[in-house]
Amino acid sequence: RMFVQVCLYFYCKCLWRCLKFVVRKLTGRCELQRICYNTKPGAARTMKIEASLKGSKSKRLQTSVSVHPDAIEKTIDDIMELKRINPDINPQLGVSLQACLLQIVGYRNLVAEVEKLRREPYDSENPQHEEMLLKLWKCLKPNSPLKARISKQWCEIGFQGDDPKTDFRGMGLLGLYNLVYFAEWDTGIAQQVLSDSLQPKYSNSWQYLNDSFSPLPSQFSKAEWEKKKFDKAIGYSFAIVGINITDLAYNLLVSGALKTHFYNVAPEAPTLTHFQQTFCYLMHEFHKFWIEEDPLDIMEFNRVREKFHKRILKQLQNPNMALCPHFAASESLINM
Repeated sequence: RMFVQVCLYFYCKCLWRCLKFVVRKLTGRCELQRICYNTKPGAARTMKIEASLKGSKSKRLQTSVSVHPDAIEKTIDDIMELKRINPDINPQLGVSLQACLLQIVGYRNLVAEVEKLRREPYDSENPQHEEMLLKLWKCLKPNSPLKARISKQWCEIGFQGDDPKTDFRGMGLLGLYNLVYFAEWDTGIAQQVLSDSLQPKYSNSWQYLNDSFSPLPSQFSKAEWEKKKFDKAIGYSFAIVGINITDLAYNLLVSGALKTHFYNVAPEAPTLTHFQQTFCYLMHEFHKFWIEEDPLDIMEFNRVREKFHKRILKQLQNPNMALCPHFAASESLINM
């Protein structure tokens, strides 16, 4: 059976190469040209270009997806030369390929940068780490001074004990970076989510969700929501959930699932800021989803998280998907 599968694989591979050769002869264009001319900018185009380069029999093309950003222009020249494409006749092709390669290489570099932060442990002897931790408190609790570095007050923003450093073990500095970014970049929303998570009832949740996010699911009228919001506590620890959602965002990134989103929202190379803003979006959406799911208590967290994860993955299967509505490809990319 394995022999048959191997034979079938090589047969299909040879057949595909023959088909590409025939199509090039008929159209006068190589696969890269056909993709760039027939596919709109964004994830659909970039992912096809990435697959084409990785699947090429040429080592030069295969390695083009992992070059240094400074070498991209020369790499484009090499591709044009290898494919015997006249840049004077096809000026737009080089521009389109460059945009795609910047995204592809940028995504790889972003994965490496995020991984580095994840692997770096929180160090209470490092002044920069301590400064970031204190900034998190000040952003979330501006009117409540922290009485001591080691304090039960940390539980007020959702840490498990007197010293938050122990809660960062799973995600390292990445968890702290994301929480600080959310608290600083979207302070009002972060404070409201924190407040909701601490309340014994869903106080003001209708107004909050209605003002800050998209409307609640259509199956709830306002009257039904007003009745529903007193059913039970939201009941989750803000900081711990933030670290957990960081893990979710990290896995989406490393698995390549976020390529759809980033290739649609980052005209060039996606950056750590793109990742952090995506984390903020996931925190927004998880908060809504948790309320929508109406779990009995925190013991249902893993079930709700897994269901939320599957929903995000399903959304990212759409090549036109951009998770964050406040992101959009630039006009230059759209017109490219």
